[in-house]
Amino acid sequence: MTALGAVFRPQLPPERLRTIARVAEETGLEELWLWEDCFLEGGVSAAAAALAWTDRLRVGVGLLPVPLRNVAVTAMEAATLHRLFPGRAVLGVGHGVQDWMGQVGARAESPVTLLREHLTALRALLRGERVSTEGRYVRLDDVALDWPPTVPVEVFAGATGPRTLRLSGEAADGTILTASTPPEGVRQARRLIDEGRATASRGADPHTVVVYLLTATGPGAAARLGAELEAEGRASVPDLGVAGDAEAVAGAVRRLADAGADTVVLQPTADEPDPEGFVRFAAEAVRPLVPRTR
Repeated sequence: MTALGAVFRPQLPPERLRTIARVAEETGLEELWLWEDCFLEGGVSAAAAALAWTDRLRVGVGLLPVPLRNVAVTAMEAATLHRLFPGRAVLGVGHGVQDWMGQVGARAESPVTLLREHLTALRALLRGERVSTEGRYVRLDDVALDWPPTVPVEVFAGATGPRTLRLSGEAADGTILTASTPPEGVRQARRLIDEGRATASRGADPHTVVVYLLTATGPGAAARLGAELEAEGRASVPDLGVAGDAEAVAGAVRRLADAGADTVVLQPTADEPDPEGFVRFAAEAVRPLVPRTR
């Protein structure tokens, strides 16, 4: 199953979210993804609003930086969303941008250790377990949720480097890859994730891979895509991003799906002139060209 989504970038003011979420719902787009980039918009609050404004749309947060949150708070927020909107919330956690974590005094000496401890405790709490642990970063004393989710839920991890990708395979239910990941990067990520799954004897468990695809369409698309890649120092990476019409974008989506992505999320450039139109383009022009099964 190849799911298709779009990103509401937090460079837009929060008050734009309502219209864009409703456009996504009305056009039949499967998923709308939000970011919690410092210091723009809150991921959980934005997700709750988008879910409340819609009836069918799945809303993902990719991702919540674990240095900013006690794991019990993450679990409480996640459980609340899953009980209010069963089957529609998708939450990912990750290291966060280390410079930003340093700005708020939350930078961890070992981000991988922190993420491992957070994932382990978070998944246990969301399963309704009572948790006591004394880790390097995560410490819980007889903690259990009074209102855990009523059905099993997935916890995703954002990952880029080999250690974190293996950890995601071991300790998460899915992995979120950035828009810096070309098709060959998805293949490599899958291999590393599967190594982690094998280490944890989780090879039989499903593991969803979500990847963002930097996308530009309409007038000046190639120039906008090129400028963003250049600004982020990624202009020399082959097969990264796509500019063009629906056929071109669908082709890029299919290449990522063939490489192992289960969900491809179209990420507009930061200067996208028509965010609502971008969501319509994803749902009405690109979606029909992307097979729903592989």
